[in-house]
Order: sequence, then structure tokens, then C-alpha cells
Amino acid sequence: MIRHDAKADLLRYLQEAREALLWKLDGLCEYDVRRPLTPTGTNLLGLVKHVASVELGYFGDAFGRPYFDEAPPPWWYTENPEHTADMWATADESREHIVGLYRQAWEHSDTTIETLGLDAIGQVPWRPEERREVTLHHVVVRIIAETHRHAGHADIVRELIDGSAGRLKDKDSMPPGDAAWWEDYRDRLERVAREVGRTD
Repeated sequence: MIRHDAKADLLRYLQEAREALLWKLDGLCEYDVRRPLTPTGTNLLGLVKHVASVELGYFGDAFGRPYFDEAPPPWWYTENPEHTADMWATADESREHIVGLYRQAWEHSDTTIETLGLDAIGQVPWRPEERREVTLHHVVVRIIAETHRHAGHADIVRELIDGSAGRLKDKDSMPPGDAAWWEDYRDRLERVAREVGRTD
């Protein structure tokens, strides 16, 4: 009989998403990890900062384990920042600081998950009163989804920077092919899109 450990399964998928997101910063200069590459300003270091803040809020504040006690940073939700304050790194926030904060968030979050039961009740302070109550299970699933979503954003942003693509460092999940193969593949898709687009 196979025994399942729900927490271990959830933590494995969460950690995989965390590592995929951080891997997208590897080998890039400061400009490339910070530069906005979409009309809404999506950038790699900002994605890491955002996901760190999401983990610290949901696994920290919502379960009575705040990470920031007396002096939260100016971008923290209790400081009433601009809506996008956690989506980019200021000039005085180094890559090492943001990545370090994210790794500290992992430890803080994992302690919450390991200490509490999945049916533990938390209160999300920034939500309306009628939607504040959550279970730890709900929060873990939500953060897994959020982190994988942003890792996907990071994958696309990184590909726009230097063509690098793939899910994880040792498991890129990409079909084999050199630059010429990928160029031919993309051209084939473009031809099909133009052909179908003419019939609209």
C-alpha cells in the first residue's frame, strides 16, 4: 500500500517552483535582472521580490508569525505603498538582498507548514472581513500556483533577454534542437499564423 504524505508533496512542488524562479536570474548582469520587458514592467528581480513578499504575508502574517516585526520595509503592504512597490527592486536593493530575502522567506514559510496542521485556520489581514479566514492547505495550494505562475513569467522574460528557456537547471524539458532548428520552427509557426489570420 502506498502511503502519501500530503505536506511533503506540497512542499516538493512549492520548492520546485521556487528554484525554477531563482534559476532564471543565473548568469545575468544587474541590468538584465532589473529591466522591464513587458508593457506592465515585468522584470526578473521584481518577480522574486514579489513572490518573497507573498510568501511572507501568507505564511507569516496570516498565521500569526510575522517576519517583519517593528520595521517592515517601505514596500510592505502595511506601509501603504504604491500598488506595484513589491514588483521591482530599487537601486539600493541589491540582487543579493532580494534573493536572500526570498531564501529566508522559504525557511519562514516551511516552518509554518511543518509546524501547523493543514487544517489550521489563518486570517489574511489585507482581505475583506468576509474573505479573511483561510486554511493552511488553501494557502499552500495558492502559493504553489502563484509561484509556478510567476516562474512561467520569468521563463518568458529570460527567453526575451538571451534566448534561454526551460523549467529547471537539470531538467529543461525542452525538445532537442540548435538555434537553426528553433528558428525554422518559429518561422513555421509564423507562416501558419499568417495563413490562418488571412481567413479571419
